[in-house]
Amino acid sequence: MSVTTDRRTLLRRAAAVGLVAAPGVSFLSACAGSDDSSDDTKQATGTKSADNPLGIDPKAGIEIVIFDGGLGTKYATDVDTPLYNKKWPDSKVTYSATQQVATTIKPRLNSGNAPDMINNSGSDIMDFGAIVKAGQAADLTDLFAAPSLDIEGKTVAETLVPGAVQQGTYDGKPFAVNYSFTVFGLWYNKKLFDKNKWTIPTTWADFTALLEKIKAAGITPFSYAGANASYYMVRAIMTSAAKIGTEQVLKDIDNLKPGAWTNEAVKQAAAAWGEVGKKFANPSHLGLKHTEVQLQQNQDKVAFYPCGSWLENEQAASTPAGFEYAMMAFPSVTASDKLPATAINAAAGEIYFAAAKSKNPQGGKEYLRTMLSKEAALEFTKLTKSLTVVAGAADGVTISPGLTSANDALSKAGQDVFMGYLFDTWYKKLDDASREAANQLFFKGGDAQKFCDTMEAASQAVAKDSSITKFTRS
Repeated sequence: MSVTTDRRTLLRRAAAVGLVAAPGVSFLSACAGSDDSSDDTKQATGTKSADNPLGIDPKAGIEIVIFDGGLGTKYATDVDTPLYNKKWPDSKVTYSATQQVATTIKPRLNSGNAPDMINNSGSDIMDFGAIVKAGQAADLTDLFAAPSLDIEGKTVAETLVPGAVQQGTYDGKPFAVNYSFTVFGLWYNKKLFDKNKWTIPTTWADFTALLEKIKAAGITPFSYAGANASYYMVRAIMTSAAKIGTEQVLKDIDNLKPGAWTNEAVKQAAAAWGEVGKKFANPSHLGLKHTEVQLQQNQDKVAFYPCGSWLENEQAASTPAGFEYAMMAFPSVTASDKLPATAINAAAGEIYFAAAKSKNPQGGKEYLRTMLSKEAALEFTKLTKSLTVVAGAADGVTISPGLTSANDALSKAGQDVFMGYLFDTWYKKLDDASREAANQLFFKGGDAQKFCDTMEAASQAVAKDSSITKFTRS
Protein backbone atom coordinates (compact mmCIF):
# COMPACT_ATOMS: atom_id res chain seq x y z
CA MET A 1 0.00 0.00 0.00
CA SER A 2 1.46 3.35 -1.02
CA VAL A 3 1.97 6.27 1.29
CA THR A 4 -1.07 7.95 -0.25
CA THR A 5 -3.25 5.27 1.28
CA ASP A 6 -1.45 5.06 4.62
CA ARG A 7 -4.39 5.83 6.83
CA ARG A 8 -2.76 6.92 10.06
CA THR A 9 -0.03 8.98 8.41
CA LEU A 10 -2.37 10.90 6.21
CA LEU A 11 -5.01 11.39 8.80
CA ARG A 12 -2.55 12.95 11.24
CA ARG A 13 -0.24 15.06 9.11
CA ALA A 14 -0.74 18.75 9.60
CA ALA A 15 0.63 19.31 6.13
CA ALA A 16 -1.69 16.85 4.42
CA VAL A 17 -2.12 17.65 0.78
CA GLY A 18 -5.86 18.27 0.82
CA LEU A 19 -8.04 16.92 -1.94
CA VAL A 20 -7.22 13.87 -4.01
CA ALA A 21 -9.63 12.74 -6.68
CA ALA A 22 -9.44 9.63 -8.78
CA PRO A 23 -8.72 10.15 -12.48
CA GLY A 24 -11.84 11.10 -14.37
CA VAL A 25 -13.87 12.14 -11.34
CA SER A 26 -14.56 15.60 -9.97
CA PHE A 27 -12.93 17.32 -7.04
CA LEU A 28 -15.00 18.80 -4.23
CA SER A 29 -16.17 22.32 -4.94
CA ALA A 30 -16.26 25.04 -2.35
CA CYS A 31 -19.63 26.22 -3.61
CA ALA A 32 -19.36 29.54 -1.86
CA GLY A 33 -22.41 31.64 -2.62
CA SER A 34 -24.14 28.73 -4.33
CA ASP A 35 -27.86 28.92 -5.00
CA ASP A 36 -28.10 25.67 -3.03
CA SER A 37 -27.20 27.36 0.26
CA SER A 38 -30.85 27.74 1.27
CA ASP A 39 -32.48 25.20 3.55
CA ASP A 40 -35.32 25.17 1.01
CA THR A 41 -33.19 23.51 -1.68
CA LYS A 42 -35.32 21.04 -3.60
CA GLN A 43 -34.27 17.50 -2.74
CA ALA A 44 -34.55 14.50 -5.03
CA THR A 45 -37.28 12.05 -4.08
CA GLY A 46 -39.05 9.12 -5.72
CA THR A 47 -41.84 6.68 -5.02
CA LYS A 48 -41.34 4.14 -2.27
CA SER A 49 -41.87 0.51 -3.23
CA ALA A 50 -40.65 -2.95 -2.27
CA ASP A 51 -37.78 -2.49 -4.72
CA ASN A 52 -37.18 1.11 -3.67
CA PRO A 53 -37.81 1.17 0.10
CA LEU A 54 -36.06 4.51 0.66
CA GLY A 55 -37.98 6.23 -2.11
CA ILE A 56 -35.03 7.50 -4.10
CA ASP A 57 -35.28 9.17 -7.49
CA PRO A 58 -33.68 6.52 -9.75
CA LYS A 59 -32.38 9.18 -12.14
CA ALA A 60 -31.03 11.62 -9.58
CA GLY A 61 -27.26 11.67 -9.14
CA ILE A 62 -25.51 11.37 -5.83
CA GLU A 63 -22.24 12.80 -4.56
CA ILE A 64 -20.06 10.83 -2.17
CA VAL A 65 -16.88 11.83 -0.36
CA ILE A 66 -14.48 9.21 0.99
CA PHE A 67 -11.58 9.74 3.38
CA ASP A 68 -8.35 8.71 1.68
CA GLY A 69 -6.47 6.87 4.42
CA GLY A 70 -5.34 3.42 5.45
CA LEU A 71 -8.48 1.74 4.17
CA GLY A 72 -7.79 3.21 0.76
CA THR A 73 -10.61 4.18 -1.59
CA LYS A 74 -10.84 1.19 -3.94
CA TYR A 75 -13.74 -0.25 -1.98
CA ALA A 76 -15.74 2.83 -3.02
CA THR A 77 -14.55 3.08 -6.61
CA ASP A 78 -14.27 -0.62 -7.45
CA VAL A 79 -16.99 -2.20 -5.31
CA ASP A 80 -19.67 0.05 -3.81
CA THR A 81 -20.20 2.42 -6.74
CA PRO A 82 -20.43 -0.37 -9.35
CA LEU A 83 -22.88 -2.25 -7.11
CA TYR A 84 -24.94 0.89 -6.62
CA ASN A 85 -24.99 1.54 -10.37
CA LYS A 86 -25.89 -2.08 -11.10
CA LYS A 87 -29.19 -1.46 -9.32
CA TRP A 88 -29.55 2.22 -10.25
CA PRO A 89 -27.88 2.58 -13.69
CA ASP A 90 -29.36 6.03 -14.38
CA SER A 91 -27.97 7.60 -11.20
CA LYS A 92 -24.58 9.22 -11.75
CA VAL A 93 -22.22 8.88 -8.80
CA THR A 94 -19.87 11.84 -8.37
CA TYR A 95 -16.92 10.69 -6.28
CA SER A 96 -14.17 12.59 -4.47
CA ALA A 97 -11.51 11.61 -1.95
CA THR A 98 -10.03 13.88 0.68
CA GLN A 99 -7.53 13.80 3.51
CA GLN A 100 -8.89 17.02 5.06
CA VAL A 101 -12.51 16.23 5.84
CA ALA A 102 -13.47 19.16 8.06
CA THR A 103 -11.60 21.73 5.98
CA THR A 104 -13.36 20.74 2.79
CA ILE A 105 -16.75 19.47 3.97
CA LYS A 106 -17.74 21.66 6.93
CA PRO A 107 -18.19 24.83 4.83
CA ARG A 108 -20.45 22.90 2.49
CA LEU A 109 -22.52 21.53 5.35
CA ASN A 110 -22.91 25.05 6.72
CA SER A 111 -23.96 26.42 3.33
CA GLY A 112 -26.57 23.72 2.77
CA ASN A 113 -24.70 22.33 -0.24
CA ALA A 114 -23.30 19.17 1.27
CA PRO A 115 -22.35 15.96 -0.53
CA ASP A 116 -25.01 13.28 -0.12
CA MET A 117 -22.84 10.67 1.65
CA ILE A 118 -19.72 11.51 3.63
CA ASN A 119 -16.97 9.41 5.24
CA ASN A 120 -16.01 11.43 8.32
CA SER A 121 -12.54 10.31 9.39
CA GLY A 122 -8.92 11.36 9.80
CA SER A 123 -7.07 13.93 11.87
CA ASP A 124 -9.27 16.61 10.33
CA ILE A 125 -12.40 14.77 11.41
CA MET A 126 -15.53 16.83 11.98
CA ASP A 127 -17.16 17.00 15.41
CA PHE A 128 -20.03 14.65 14.65
CA GLY A 129 -21.94 15.52 17.80
CA ALA A 130 -22.01 19.13 16.62
CA ILE A 131 -23.14 18.00 13.17
CA VAL A 132 -26.07 16.13 14.71
CA LYS A 133 -26.92 19.11 16.92
CA ALA A 134 -26.96 21.41 13.88
CA GLY A 135 -29.39 19.12 12.04
CA GLN A 136 -26.83 18.44 9.31
CA ALA A 137 -26.95 14.62 9.51
CA ALA A 138 -29.92 12.71 8.14
CA ASP A 139 -31.90 10.40 10.42
CA LEU A 140 -31.08 6.85 9.28
CA THR A 141 -34.07 5.12 10.87
CA ASP A 142 -35.56 4.31 7.48
CA LEU A 143 -32.23 2.93 6.23
CA PHE A 144 -31.91 0.46 9.09
CA ALA A 145 -35.57 -0.55 8.73
CA ALA A 146 -35.19 -1.15 4.99
CA PRO A 147 -34.67 -4.69 3.68
CA SER A 148 -31.10 -5.84 3.11
CA LEU A 149 -30.06 -5.81 -0.52
CA ASP A 150 -28.89 -9.41 -0.53
CA ILE A 151 -29.71 -11.07 2.79
CA GLU A 152 -33.24 -12.26 2.26
CA GLY A 153 -35.82 -11.79 4.95
CA LYS A 154 -33.79 -9.38 7.06
CA THR A 155 -33.74 -5.64 7.50
CA VAL A 156 -30.44 -3.83 7.24
CA ALA A 157 -30.32 -3.52 11.04
CA GLU A 158 -30.88 -7.26 11.48
CA THR A 159 -27.82 -8.07 9.36
CA LEU A 160 -25.40 -6.14 11.58
CA VAL A 161 -23.29 -7.13 14.59
CA PRO A 162 -24.79 -6.28 17.99
CA GLY A 163 -24.29 -2.65 18.95
CA ALA A 164 -23.57 -1.42 15.42
CA VAL A 165 -26.69 0.75 15.18
CA GLN A 166 -26.28 2.00 18.74
CA GLN A 167 -22.79 3.27 18.07
CA GLY A 168 -24.18 5.75 15.57
CA THR A 169 -27.18 6.68 17.72
CA TYR A 170 -27.55 10.09 19.34
CA ASP A 171 -30.40 10.71 21.78
CA GLY A 172 -32.34 7.73 20.52
CA LYS A 173 -31.97 8.29 16.78
CA PRO A 174 -29.37 6.77 14.42
CA PHE A 175 -27.39 9.26 12.39
CA ALA A 176 -24.25 7.36 11.41
CA VAL A 177 -23.09 4.05 10.01
CA ASN A 178 -19.92 2.97 11.80
CA TYR A 179 -18.85 0.57 9.10
CA SER A 180 -15.45 -0.94 9.83
CA PHE A 181 -15.45 -3.45 12.68
CA THR A 182 -12.20 -3.12 14.55
CA VAL A 183 -10.64 -5.48 17.08
CA PHE A 184 -8.26 -3.74 19.48
CA GLY A 185 -5.32 -5.35 21.22
CA LEU A 186 -1.54 -5.66 21.41
CA TRP A 187 0.13 -6.42 18.08
CA TYR A 188 3.43 -8.23 17.68
CA ASN A 189 5.57 -10.19 15.21
CA LYS A 190 4.67 -13.85 15.72
CA LYS A 191 7.86 -15.00 13.97
CA LEU A 192 10.02 -12.92 16.32
CA PHE A 193 8.20 -14.26 19.37
CA ASP A 194 8.41 -17.85 18.13
CA LYS A 195 12.14 -17.45 17.42
CA ASN A 196 12.78 -16.23 20.98
CA LYS A 197 10.29 -18.65 22.56
CA TRP A 198 8.44 -15.73 24.14
CA THR A 199 5.12 -16.89 25.58
CA ILE A 200 2.09 -14.64 25.19
CA PRO A 201 1.17 -13.39 28.69
CA THR A 202 -2.27 -13.19 30.26
CA THR A 203 -1.37 -11.72 33.67
CA TRP A 204 0.29 -8.36 34.33
CA ALA A 205 3.18 -10.02 36.16
CA ASP A 206 3.89 -12.24 33.17
CA PHE A 207 3.48 -9.25 30.84
CA THR A 208 6.03 -7.08 32.65
CA ALA A 209 8.40 -10.05 33.03
CA LEU A 210 8.26 -10.51 29.26
CA LEU A 211 8.85 -6.80 28.73
CA GLU A 212 12.02 -7.16 30.82
CA LYS A 213 13.23 -10.02 28.58
CA ILE A 214 12.50 -8.03 25.45
CA LYS A 215 14.32 -5.00 26.84
CA ALA A 216 17.32 -7.20 27.64
CA ALA A 217 17.30 -8.32 24.00
CA GLY A 218 17.82 -4.70 22.92
CA ILE A 219 14.28 -4.17 21.64
CA THR A 220 11.88 -1.46 22.79
CA PRO A 221 9.29 -3.61 24.58
CA PHE A 222 6.20 -1.46 24.09
CA SER A 223 5.53 1.78 22.28
CA TYR A 224 3.19 4.04 20.37
CA ALA A 225 3.58 7.36 18.57
CA GLY A 226 3.06 10.36 20.81
CA ALA A 227 2.94 12.92 18.00
CA ASN A 228 -0.28 11.75 16.41
CA ALA A 229 -1.45 8.43 17.86
CA SER A 230 -1.76 9.11 21.57
CA TYR A 231 -5.34 7.90 21.42
CA TYR A 232 -3.90 4.39 20.98
CA MET A 233 -2.65 4.76 24.55
CA VAL A 234 -5.99 6.16 25.70
CA ARG A 235 -7.58 3.00 24.26
CA ALA A 236 -5.12 0.82 26.19
CA ILE A 237 -5.85 2.56 29.49
CA MET A 238 -9.61 2.47 28.94
CA THR A 239 -9.54 -1.20 27.93
CA SER A 240 -7.64 -2.13 31.08
CA ALA A 241 -10.01 -0.04 33.20
CA ALA A 242 -13.00 -1.86 31.71
CA LYS A 243 -11.42 -5.25 32.33
CA ILE A 244 -10.76 -4.28 35.94
CA GLY A 245 -14.21 -2.85 36.63
CA THR A 246 -16.47 -3.89 33.68
CA GLU A 247 -17.68 -1.72 30.83
CA GLN A 248 -19.80 0.26 33.29
CA VAL A 249 -16.61 2.20 34.06
CA LEU A 250 -16.57 3.44 30.45
CA LYS A 251 -20.31 4.10 30.37
CA ASP A 252 -19.93 6.36 33.41
CA ILE A 253 -17.11 8.21 31.65
CA ASP A 254 -19.22 8.65 28.51
CA ASN A 255 -22.14 9.89 30.59
CA LEU A 256 -19.92 12.50 32.27
CA LYS A 257 -20.78 11.06 35.68
CA PRO A 258 -18.95 12.93 38.47
CA GLY A 259 -16.08 10.82 39.77
CA ALA A 260 -16.01 8.54 36.73
CA TRP A 261 -12.39 9.35 35.88
CA THR A 262 -11.24 9.01 39.50
CA ASN A 263 -12.81 5.55 39.76
CA GLU A 264 -10.37 3.06 41.27
CA ALA A 265 -10.42 0.95 38.10
CA VAL A 266 -9.23 3.89 36.01
CA LYS A 267 -6.56 4.74 38.54
CA GLN A 268 -5.28 1.14 38.65
CA ALA A 269 -5.17 0.98 34.86
CA ALA A 270 -3.37 4.32 34.60
CA ALA A 271 -0.87 3.28 37.28
CA ALA A 272 -0.08 0.02 35.49
CA TRP A 273 0.46 1.67 32.10
CA GLY A 274 2.34 4.58 33.66
CA GLU A 275 4.85 2.08 35.06
CA VAL A 276 5.25 0.52 31.63
CA GLY A 277 6.02 3.97 30.29
CA LYS A 278 8.62 4.67 32.97
CA LYS A 279 10.43 1.35 32.57
CA PHE A 280 10.00 0.32 28.97
CA ALA A 281 9.26 3.35 26.79
CA ASN A 282 11.51 5.02 24.26
CA PRO A 283 11.16 8.76 25.08
CA SER A 284 11.99 9.73 21.50
CA HIS A 285 8.74 8.14 20.35
CA LEU A 286 6.82 11.02 21.93
CA GLY A 287 7.77 13.07 18.89
CA LEU A 288 7.25 10.37 16.26
CA LYS A 289 4.24 9.75 14.00
CA HIS A 290 2.45 6.44 13.96
CA THR A 291 4.03 5.09 10.77
CA GLU A 292 7.51 5.83 12.07
CA VAL A 293 6.92 3.68 15.16
CA GLN A 294 5.07 1.06 13.12
CA LEU A 295 8.02 0.86 10.73
CA GLN A 296 10.31 0.28 13.72
CA GLN A 297 8.08 -2.60 14.73
CA ASN A 298 8.34 -4.04 11.21
CA GLN A 299 12.11 -3.86 11.70
CA ASP A 300 11.83 -5.71 15.06
CA LYS A 301 12.91 -2.64 16.99
CA VAL A 302 9.56 -2.47 18.83
CA ALA A 303 7.83 -5.57 20.22
CA PHE A 304 4.31 -4.68 21.34
CA TYR A 305 2.18 -2.01 19.69
CA PRO A 306 -1.37 -1.12 20.82
CA CYS A 307 -3.64 -0.70 17.84
CA GLY A 308 -6.73 -1.79 15.97
CA SER A 309 -7.04 -4.45 13.32
CA TRP A 310 -6.46 -1.96 10.50
CA LEU A 311 -2.73 -2.09 11.34
CA GLU A 312 -1.79 -5.01 9.11
CA ASN A 313 -3.29 -3.44 6.02
CA GLU A 314 -1.89 -0.03 6.83
CA GLN A 315 1.65 -1.45 7.00
CA ALA A 316 1.32 -3.81 4.03
CA ALA A 317 3.91 -1.99 1.93
CA SER A 318 6.42 -1.89 4.80
CA THR A 319 6.03 -5.40 6.19
CA PRO A 320 8.99 -7.65 5.34
CA ALA A 321 8.71 -11.37 4.61
CA GLY A 322 10.04 -12.25 8.06
CA PHE A 323 7.25 -10.41 9.85
CA GLU A 324 3.87 -11.96 10.63
CA TYR A 325 1.29 -9.84 12.41
CA ALA A 326 -0.51 -11.37 15.37
CA MET A 327 -2.67 -9.87 18.11
CA MET A 328 -3.23 -10.64 21.77
CA ALA A 329 -5.82 -9.34 24.23
CA PHE A 330 -4.63 -6.83 26.82
CA PRO A 331 -3.50 -8.83 29.88
CA SER A 332 -5.32 -8.72 33.21
CA VAL A 333 -4.02 -5.92 35.41
CA THR A 334 -5.11 -7.37 38.75
CA ALA A 335 -5.98 -10.81 40.07
CA SER A 336 -9.51 -9.57 40.70
CA ASP A 337 -10.33 -8.09 37.28
CA LYS A 338 -14.08 -8.37 36.71
CA LEU A 339 -13.56 -9.40 33.05
CA PRO A 340 -11.27 -12.30 32.06
CA ALA A 341 -7.91 -11.89 30.38
CA THR A 342 -9.49 -13.03 27.10
CA ALA A 343 -12.00 -10.14 27.10
CA ILE A 344 -11.66 -7.98 23.99
CA ASN A 345 -12.56 -4.44 23.03
CA ALA A 346 -14.06 -4.54 19.55
CA ALA A 347 -16.13 -1.80 18.04
CA ALA A 348 -17.51 -0.33 14.88
CA GLY A 349 -15.63 2.65 13.54
CA GLU A 350 -15.21 4.84 10.46
CA ILE A 351 -18.23 7.14 10.40
CA TYR A 352 -20.32 7.33 7.23
CA PHE A 353 -23.43 9.50 7.13
CA ALA A 354 -25.96 11.03 4.78
CA ALA A 355 -26.20 14.80 4.84
CA ALA A 356 -29.67 16.09 5.78
CA LYS A 357 -29.43 19.19 3.59
CA SER A 358 -27.85 17.77 0.47
CA LYS A 359 -29.54 17.52 -2.91
CA ASN A 360 -30.20 13.80 -2.53
CA PRO A 361 -30.06 12.55 1.07
CA GLN A 362 -32.18 9.51 0.27
CA GLY A 363 -29.71 8.62 -2.46
CA GLY A 364 -26.93 8.93 0.12
CA LYS A 365 -28.80 6.49 2.35
CA GLU A 366 -29.26 4.09 -0.57
CA TYR A 367 -25.51 4.17 -1.15
CA LEU A 368 -25.07 3.23 2.51
CA ARG A 369 -27.55 0.37 2.02
CA THR A 370 -25.33 -0.83 -0.82
CA MET A 371 -22.28 -0.71 1.46
CA LEU A 372 -24.17 -2.76 4.04
CA SER A 373 -24.90 -5.57 1.61
CA LYS A 374 -23.09 -8.86 2.23
CA GLU A 375 -21.40 -8.67 -1.17
CA ALA A 376 -19.99 -5.19 -0.58
CA ALA A 377 -18.89 -6.08 2.95
CA LEU A 378 -17.03 -9.17 1.81
CA GLU A 379 -15.20 -7.28 -0.92
CA PHE A 380 -14.32 -4.52 1.57
CA THR A 381 -12.72 -7.11 3.85
CA LYS A 382 -10.74 -8.62 0.97
CA LEU A 383 -9.46 -5.19 -0.10
CA THR A 384 -8.71 -3.69 3.31
CA LYS A 385 -8.06 -6.68 5.60
CA SER A 386 -10.69 -5.13 7.86
CA LEU A 387 -13.95 -6.63 9.02
CA THR A 388 -17.25 -4.80 8.67
CA VAL A 389 -20.35 -4.56 10.84
CA VAL A 390 -22.20 -6.88 8.46
CA ALA A 391 -22.33 -10.04 10.56
CA GLY A 392 -20.74 -13.11 9.02
CA ALA A 393 -19.89 -11.41 5.73
CA ALA A 394 -16.36 -12.84 5.75
CA ASP A 395 -17.21 -16.28 7.14
CA GLY A 396 -15.33 -19.07 5.40
CA VAL A 397 -13.04 -16.69 3.56
CA THR A 398 -9.26 -17.07 3.74
CA ILE A 399 -7.91 -13.90 5.30
CA SER A 400 -4.54 -12.52 6.36
CA PRO A 401 -2.55 -13.76 9.39
CA GLY A 402 -3.22 -10.61 11.42
CA LEU A 403 -6.93 -10.58 10.81
CA THR A 404 -7.10 -14.33 11.44
CA SER A 405 -5.38 -13.71 14.78
CA ALA A 406 -7.88 -10.96 15.62
CA ASN A 407 -10.77 -13.26 14.73
CA ASP A 408 -9.28 -15.97 16.95
CA ALA A 409 -9.08 -13.48 19.82
CA LEU A 410 -12.74 -12.60 19.27
CA SER A 411 -13.63 -16.28 19.35
CA LYS A 412 -11.74 -16.80 22.62
CA ALA A 413 -13.45 -13.78 24.14
CA GLY A 414 -16.88 -15.32 23.55
CA GLN A 415 -19.44 -13.15 25.30
CA ASP A 416 -16.75 -10.95 26.83
CA VAL A 417 -16.54 -8.53 23.91
CA PHE A 418 -17.22 -4.93 24.86
CA MET A 419 -17.75 -1.86 22.70
CA GLY A 420 -15.49 0.56 24.54
CA TYR A 421 -16.13 4.27 24.88
CA LEU A 422 -17.83 7.01 22.90
CA PHE A 423 -16.61 10.23 24.52
CA ASP A 424 -13.96 10.63 21.83
CA THR A 425 -16.65 11.13 19.16
CA TRP A 426 -19.19 12.83 21.40
CA TYR A 427 -16.93 15.43 23.01
CA LYS A 428 -13.90 16.63 21.08
CA LYS A 429 -12.57 18.69 24.00
CA LEU A 430 -12.52 15.60 26.20
CA ASP A 431 -10.89 13.56 23.44
CA ASP A 432 -8.14 16.17 23.03
CA ALA A 433 -7.56 16.27 26.79
CA SER A 434 -7.30 12.48 27.01
CA ARG A 435 -4.63 12.33 24.32
CA GLU A 436 -2.45 14.88 26.07
CA ALA A 437 -2.97 13.25 29.46
CA ALA A 438 -2.00 9.84 28.06
CA ASN A 439 1.23 11.26 26.66
CA GLN A 440 2.03 12.91 29.98
CA LEU A 441 1.39 9.65 31.82
CA PHE A 442 3.37 7.39 29.52
CA PHE A 443 6.25 9.46 28.21
CA LYS A 444 6.75 12.09 30.91
CA GLY A 445 6.50 10.07 34.09
CA GLY A 446 3.07 11.38 34.97
CA ASP A 447 1.44 9.62 37.89
CA ALA A 448 -1.92 7.90 37.80
CA GLN A 449 -3.59 10.30 40.23
CA LYS A 450 -2.61 13.27 38.07
CA PHE A 451 -4.00 11.53 35.00
CA CYS A 452 -7.29 10.83 36.76
CA ASP A 453 -7.59 14.33 38.23
CA THR A 454 -6.77 15.99 34.91
CA MET A 455 -9.39 13.98 33.07
CA GLU A 456 -11.99 14.41 35.81
CA ALA A 457 -11.59 18.18 35.57
CA ALA A 458 -11.84 18.06 31.78
CA SER A 459 -14.94 15.86 31.99
CA GLN A 460 -16.76 18.10 34.42
CA ALA A 461 -15.85 21.18 32.39
CA VAL A 462 -17.64 19.58 29.45
CA ALA A 463 -20.55 18.57 31.70
CA LYS A 464 -21.01 22.17 32.88
CA ASP A 465 -20.68 23.73 29.43
CA SER A 466 -24.25 24.41 28.31
CA SER A 467 -23.09 25.09 24.74
CA ILE A 468 -22.10 21.42 24.31
CA THR A 469 -24.85 18.97 23.41
CA LYS A 470 -24.84 16.04 25.84
CA PHE A 471 -25.43 12.40 24.97
CA THR A 472 -26.07 9.37 27.13
CA ARG A 473 -25.60 5.62 26.83
CA SER A 474 -27.05 2.82 28.88
